[in-house]
Amino acid sequence: MTEREKALSGQLYSPTDKELRKLHLRVKKLFGKYNKIDPSNEKKLNKLIKKILGGTGEKITVHPPFYCDYGINIHVGENFFANYGCVILDVNKVTIGKNCMLAPCVKMFSATHPVRAEERYNGVELGLPITIGNNCWIGGGAIICPGVTLGDNVVVGAGAVVTKSFGSNVVIAGNPAKIIKEL
Repeated sequence: MTEREKALSGQLYSPTDKELRKLHLRVKKLFGKYNKIDPSNEKKLNKLIKKILGGTGEKITVHPPFYCDYGINIHVGENFFANYGCVILDVNKVTIGKNCMLAPCVKMFSATHPVRAEERYNGVELGLPITIGNNCWIGGGAIICPGVTLGDNVVVGAGAVVTKSFGSNVVIAGNPAKIIKEL
């Protein structure tokens, strides 16, 4: 099993692996260019973000700056919108449904580290998938942690830290996030 396959399956993997370093360098160059494009040049932005991400709907908008680990593990649906300062660490799959909106400075981290110190100082890491359903709105500065799944029609309050999964049709907020309203 390659280190990339280990990462995608939620196993400990080495981030210094040659293939992973090559993929990371590729995307750093691409988002470096992306983040310097004139924001009024939507056609150029759209073309390059579709090169960065692993899969997209036809109509998406991502305002720079945008940062990710590999890009290829991020899949977003139709009518996806990400405002300024979005960071998606995609050592594992990050799947976002259609009609989803991310406010400024939203962070999604599929990357994590072992809890046991001896594993951490040996340099291995972990990745757990993140899945966001359709029609979700994630408020400014919210953080989605590794392994989280959100159902359809979820609203995440600004500044929330989402450490566990939630079903559909809820508003969640706080640190850690909890249901504050059912829709």
